[in-house]
Amino acid sequence: MRNSLGLLSLVALSTFAAGQIEMCPPRPTAGSIVVDPPQLASQNGALSVDLTMVNSLGSDGIWNYCYIYGDGSTEAPTLLLNPGDHLTINLTNHLTDTNHVTPHRQSHMMEGALSSDPCQGGGMDAASTNIHFHGLNIPPACHQDEVIKTTVQPYSPPFRYTIQIPANDPPGLYWYHPHPHGFTKTQVIGGAAGALIVGGIENLRPETAGLPQRVFVLRQQLLPGGSDESSVLSINFVPYQETLYARILMKPQEKQLWRMVNASSTQFLTLELLNQGLPVNMTLVGLDGIPLQEARQVSSVVIPPAGRAEVIVQGPPQDGLYQLFNAGFDTGPGGDPNPAVLLANVIPSTNAPDPPVHMPATTKPAKLERFAGLAEKTPNQQRKLYLSERDDGTKFFITVEGQKPRLYEPNEPPAIVTRQGSIEDWTIENRSTEVHAFHLHQLHFVLLEINGKPTNDPSLRDTIIVPYWDGTSGHYPSVKLRVDFRDPETVGTFLYHCHILDHEDGGMMAKIKVLPAQ
Repeated sequence: MRNSLGLLSLVALSTFAAGQIEMCPPRPTAGSIVVDPPQLASQNGALSVDLTMVNSLGSDGIWNYCYIYGDGSTEAPTLLLNPGDHLTINLTNHLTDTNHVTPHRQSHMMEGALSSDPCQGGGMDAASTNIHFHGLNIPPACHQDEVIKTTVQPYSPPFRYTIQIPANDPPGLYWYHPHPHGFTKTQVIGGAAGALIVGGIENLRPETAGLPQRVFVLRQQLLPGGSDESSVLSINFVPYQETLYARILMKPQEKQLWRMVNASSTQFLTLELLNQGLPVNMTLVGLDGIPLQEARQVSSVVIPPAGRAEVIVQGPPQDGLYQLFNAGFDTGPGGDPNPAVLLANVIPSTNAPDPPVHMPATTKPAKLERFAGLAEKTPNQQRKLYLSERDDGTKFFITVEGQKPRLYEPNEPPAIVTRQGSIEDWTIENRSTEVHAFHLHQLHFVLLEINGKPTNDPSLRDTIIVPYWDGTSGHYPSVKLRVDFRDPETVGTFLYHCHILDHEDGGMMAKIKVLPAQ
C-alpha cells in the first residue's frame, strides 16, 4: 500500500501515558462529512500500537466505549498490515463499571487485589475486556486471539498482544473488537471496534490496483433510551438524524475501493448505491477478508453483523448525487427491526480530499493459498447443529444434535472435538423465528447449501446468515458449510456463536477444541 497524507506517526502512540485518559473523544454530529479512521501502517514488517480502552458517559446520557491511542483525541485506528507482518498491541484497560464502581472497589482494582493472570482469567464483569481479531487465521492462544479465558482487568498493567499475520493469510478486510462474555454487546455497540487490513488484494483482484481506498465502519449507535430499538446506524461515527445524513465526498466519477465493516449488534445490512432512486452497479471484489475468485457486478450487497464487503464504486458526475441506502432486511417474526434507511449522500466535489491510502498501482499476480480448493475437497466428518431460543427470546442456544441445549458456560468442556487436518461439513439448522448470523473463530468456510439447495459459490466466509423458521413449517431452514481445519493455526480451543451480540452474550455460543494432527 502507498501511504499518503492522513497516516499518523507511530511515534505519537507512545506519548500518552497510562492514567491520563478519562473520556472518549467527541464524535461527529449528524450531517457531518465522513472522514476515514486514522490509518496506522506497518513499517519494515512490524506495527506496534498502544491502545487504551475507555468508557465515558456522554451529555446525552449514553455510555461510549472507545479504543484510544495517541494523544487521546481520536479513536479506533485502522491497522494496515501485510502477510508475514508482526503486530503488537499494548492494551490498557481504563474501563469504569457502568454500575458505578465504589471508591473501595476502585482502590482494590488499582492495588491489583482483584486481578489475576490475564491468561487464566479472573472472572469477567462490566469493566473487563480483551480483543478478538475477527476473521484473522491466527492461533487461539493467549496474547494472540484467545477470548475464552483472556481477561484484562481495569487498572492492571498493559496487556501485550503479539501476533504474526500468516504469510499465506488472504489479503482483505478484517476487524478487531472486545469479546468479554456477557459484555461484548455493551462495549461494541458503545463504539469499541476498528478495521484491520491485510494488504495485497490487488494481486488477486487487479481491478483494485491504483484505486483510492475508503474504510467505512458501520456502527449501531444508541440514542437516549438505550435499547436497540432506539439506535441509528452510523458511518465512521457519523449518524443520520431525520433529514441530516452523513456526507461522503468524492471527486466526480472517481473510482474508489470501499472497504465496509458491519460492526453493529443486530443490523443485517442490504446496501445499495442509488442514483435518483435506482441502484447503481458496484463491483464486489471481496467478502469477509478474502478476495473473490471472480469480481461480480452487483446492485446490492448484504452484510450480516460482523461481515465485511469490499466493493469498487464509481462516484456521481459533477452535477449528480448518489445515496448510500440500506434497503432493510427481513429478520423474521421474532427478529430485531431492520428497516430501510438512507445512510449517506454521496456528493461530487472537485475539492474532495484525497483518501489517505491508495492501492499499489502495480500488481504481483498471485493465487489464494490458504483454504484453496475447499469447496471441492472431500469431507471426513459430518456434523449437525441447531439454533434455538426459549423464554420468549431471552435465552439462546447453539446445540450439537444429540447433546442437551445449554447456555454458554466458559468452564464447560468443548461441545466439538476434532483434529488439525480435518475437513468437515456442518449443517446448521434454525429452529427459531428470527434470523441468526453464525460465526466461527480462527478460520473460514464455504457455504455449500441453503435449505438443501447448492449455492455453487466457492466464496469463503467467516460469518453467514442462517434463515429464520416461519414457526409452522415441518422443515427447519438450514445452511451447510464446509469447514477447513487443515492449517496448524487452528490447533487449540476457540468459539463459534451467533454474532447478534445479545444472542452471543445471552448464551448462543459454544467451544470447539482442535487437537494436533496425529
